[in-house]
Amino acid sequence: MNGISAQGMVLIHSAPRALLPHVEWAIGRLLGGPTGIKWTPQPLGPGSFRAEHQWQADASFGAILASELMGWGALRFEIIQDQAPTTDGWRWAFTPRLGLFQGQMDSMGSVLLSEHRIRAMLETNGSNLLDLQSEMRNALGEPWDEELEAFRLAGADAPVIWLRSVGN
Repeated sequence: MNGISAQGMVLIHSAPRALLPHVEWAIGRLLGGPTGIKWTPQPLGPGSFRAEHQWQADASFGAILASELMGWGALRFEIIQDQAPTTDGWRWAFTPRLGLFQGQMDSMGSVLLSEHRIRAMLETNGSNLLDLQSEMRNALGEPWDEELEAFRLAGADAPVIWLRSVGN
């Protein structure tokens, strides 16, 4: 990697104990040193663990790490690259059942779909509303969010996020 041009977060939602050193090594190798990742038990999976790690690296870090981690197949993870003036925001999510999701994100965390992708979805499924809805949900990463949500919330140390409406 060429230098620091992006930052974000790696969220390992579920990893078997045997893979913990391998995950740490992969992240550390890409970041150029030890990570000091703190693992906590993942209550949804006996013998599995969870961790979060903030990173600053080259803008290619997220894609390269996602490619490595998904190769082990047994992990559930998300990698978030924050949007910045010189880099796009991205999110990668992986579950053993669904595989890999990759989506470009705006500064508010919303997935962005290009005009070309939307037109292709409309052309392919425009006459079938249920198929169009399913393809749109997949393009937005909804199945990954649904599957990962229980893992996000299962840790005793998981932060509680309160949302409130501003204005009406």
